[in-house]
Amino acid sequence: MPTKQTSSTTAKARPPQPPSAMASPQTPEVDEVLTGLDKFDIHILSQLQADGRLTNAELANRVGLSPAPCWRRVRRLETEGYISGYHAALNRHKLGLGVIAFVRIYADRNTGEVTRELKEQLIQMPEVMSCHHISGEGSFEITVMATDLDAYSRFAMDRLINLPHVKDLHTSFSLGEVKASHMLPLGHLRS
Repeated sequence: MPTKQTSSTTAKARPPQPPSAMASPQTPEVDEVLTGLDKFDIHILSQLQADGRLTNAELANRVGLSPAPCWRRVRRLETEGYISGYHAALNRHKLGLGVIAFVRIYADRNTGEVTRELKEQLIQMPEVMSCHHISGEGSFEITVMATDLDAYSRFAMDRLINLPHVKDLHTSFSLGEVKASHMLPLGHLRS
């Protein structure tokens, strides 16, 4: 009668592999970015995210380059699409936008045509600050800014619920903004 072997007797411990032989935890997209950016490029991106109004001389000084190579790098980063634009960060409270609503939109059906149509409609609405096509329950998750609850209610009842193919809306309101950053995390590029 054959004896049963336990998994502890059949499993062999593998010797630790050197870091070069281990699979990279990075995705192919990150690996591609890493090959195109060096430490100066990453530092430039970080500095410009924090303050897009830096002069070239100030930026060059902060990243440790002379102005001409710094300027060439910024132009290359713009041309290659790493920098997609420069924007002013506005204070929503000063502008009277006191309400942030997170809205999950449920479509009556999720086909390519319906998704495209809804997406195009949502993109055109200035009150919609962000829009994500999502997995799980619902079709889209949007962030809406409004002056107050009445203004949001009018927007939801007059415009959102009346979009073609919208079956239902579920709204949550921000009770207080803990963090609202426009800066992308760049730590993975420094690995």
